[in-house]
Amino acid sequence: MARIFITGSVDGLGRAAAEELIAAGHDVVVHARNEERADALGALRSHTLGVVTGDLARAGDTHYVADQVNAFGRMDAVIHNAGVYLEHDRGTTVDGHARTFAINTLAPFLLTALIQRPERLVYLSSGLHRGGTDSLDDLDWMTRPWDAGQAYADSKLHVTTLAAAIARRSGTLTASVDPGWVPTRMGGPSATGDLRLGHITQTWFATSGEIDRSVSGGYWHHKAQQRPHPSAVDTAFQDRLIEALEAITGERLGGA
Repeated sequence: MARIFITGSVDGLGRAAAEELIAAGHDVVVHARNEERADALGALRSHTLGVVTGDLARAGDTHYVADQVNAFGRMDAVIHNAGVYLEHDRGTTVDGHARTFAINTLAPFLLTALIQRPERLVYLSSGLHRGGTDSLDDLDWMTRPWDAGQAYADSKLHVTTLAAAIARRSGTLTASVDPGWVPTRMGGPSATGDLRLGHITQTWFATSGEIDRSVSGGYWHHKAQQRPHPSAVDTAFQDRLIEALEAITGERLGGA
């Protein structure tokens, strides 16, 4: 049985993944933004290995989340599930960054750098990442005119690229996953996707013994590998993005 940490796991796809993994006998550490949100876990909380708290929009909190996870010992897998979509007015600027960039890009990067490296890393992407831009100018949207849709697409290109870069740089088995447009709190009630199909790729990739390492770094939708944005597999862009994120955060990604 595996030990797995899932960000943003109070509700939606993160909770669905946690419930499925716990039912299968795995040890799961879940994450909530704060203790009030953790209360929404209800009875599920007693079935987890533990709960960590921290607002991933804030660098200090993200460091604290990593410290809490490391206190449990090395994870077998981490699922970077937390994310925000179409934040208005820069989604409230936090630590000098637009909230979309802070949660969707910086937090997965920081947690990857700070948490003891597991065997497997899974990053929640989106089909909208194909509309992302590979410019690294003003990554945190402090001077550009705010465009919530573009900020989201860019952030999902970033994590798709991050997954591919880590696979290339280390022996860690990684994946980026498009869960589809599903009716979660983020996706909204109009979403047409299947909620169960939205999380099965993450849980499968985190635990399955069927996965060949040759597919590490790939982009997936409903257990099928797909072609991502060309920049995600461009090694020069991968390196430039990581260098930019290291400069912003002051943390080194490192290797294996």
